[in-house]
Amino acid sequence: MLDYFTHKPNLNSIKLVMTILVKNEADIIEANIRTHSNLGVDAFTVMDNNSTDGTREILSKLSKKFDITIIDEKGYYQQKKFMTKLAFLAKKKYKPDWIINSDADEFWIPIDSKNLKEHLAFKGGVVRVDRFNMLPLVKSIEKDNIFFNSIYEVTNQINYRFLKREDISILLGQASRKVITNPHGLIKINSGNHSAEHIAFWDKKSIKGIRNYHYPIRSYKQFEKRVVTRKEVLENFPNVKMGDHYRDLVKKYNSGDLKEEYMRYIFNKNEIEFLEKIGIVSKNSLPSEVIIR
Repeated sequence: MLDYFTHKPNLNSIKLVMTILVKNEADIIEANIRTHSNLGVDAFTVMDNNSTDGTREILSKLSKKFDITIIDEKGYYQQKKFMTKLAFLAKKKYKPDWIINSDADEFWIPIDSKNLKEHLAFKGGVVRVDRFNMLPLVKSIEKDNIFFNSIYEVTNQINYRFLKREDISILLGQASRKVITNPHGLIKINSGNHSAEHIAFWDKKSIKGIRNYHYPIRSYKQFEKRVVTRKEVLENFPNVKMGDHYRDLVKKYNSGDLKEEYMRYIFNKNEIEFLEKIGIVSKNSLPSEVIIR
């Protein structure tokens, strides 16, 4: 960890690696790899956790064109543990200056340039990036890969601290920031990649030139698989730290009400127009223009 003090990045040639933990992300993982490679990511360290939908096969195919180190993890899904492991594996193999700690459904896009590295040409410990949910429209349920057509972001996120979760779609609530970390001095990645512990605890900053666009709701099939993953974790680690919304979704799945819950995340034209009128949602075509199909 003390290598933070001796590490001297070449600011004219930043090395950038992305780590991703995947489980059943066949509808989005190829777009993720291709897009981020085009935006300046030099290499990827990806852990597949028992995917059954073809994700692992897609990664193998992509590794023939992109620099991808694939790790097969057969244990139960443990995001914090696995993402920390990935960060140290990426550090050992690639010796990067920065690691983007990502989920498969997140796209890290520079908003005023064509390369992520332009915003990371400095030495630091942890970088925090704002995250914005992209709203799925009714047509999103018609095809598995329609997610990239969404052009509506939740710009002014609602603080639903004093509301019941069933009173408002979680997609309209506050989406916690995500982090990019300097692996030199890194101690661990925390739950959800929302924060990290670093020896340079004083050296944390937020940058506005990069935005994280989040596509958590896509097809129902993918939605159900994600909930089943959390169900398996809760059954095997009942005291695990997990967001209340995921615990509620598991209850919905067990009671047979998950499809009804899923429809609460899908927005029709009138709903979008209302949210746009009151300033919660705004049009943003940048992600759909940048994402490589």
